[in-house]
Amino acid sequence: MLELRDFTPDDLPIFFEQQLDPQANHMAAFTSKDPTDRDAFMAHWQKVCADEKIIIKTILFDGRVAGYVLVHGWFGDPEVSYWLGRDFWGRGVASGALRLFLEQVTTRPLYGRVVKDSLASLRVLQKCGFALSGEDRGFANARNAEVKELILELRD
Repeated sequence: MLELRDFTPDDLPIFFEQQLDPQANHMAAFTSKDPTDRDAFMAHWQKVCADEKIIIKTILFDGRVAGYVLVHGWFGDPEVSYWLGRDFWGRGVASGALRLFLEQVTTRPLYGRVVKDSLASLRVLQKCGFALSGEDRGFANARNAEVKELILELRD
């Protein structure tokens, strides 16, 4: 069973463990410089939690914390972001969680970004109604390289 609940700081140890996965970091690309640095992770989440404009929901699948979905405006426009532990990949959890989140967060337009070669993440956004609206380039810590990024937009 898939559900969203309000984020609590008790979720952070699980999120930290999930983001240690090298394959997940490669796919996400835009991660911290050192995913093993717990202090940097906690400092980042302290900023996230202090920003009252950010809406964060914890994703639960069969009662287990599977990841999170959030909306932020760090780069100007409202943007959705999500993370899912690899144990939950390939089960429709990300798409289902994003659909539930979009029922609660009605801000439009809403944007999402994915590395061009992250086909699974691209598909999650497309399944939820996001359409390609542009491209960008950025330095990806997890790949130690500049990568092409797709920008998608949800209008309705």
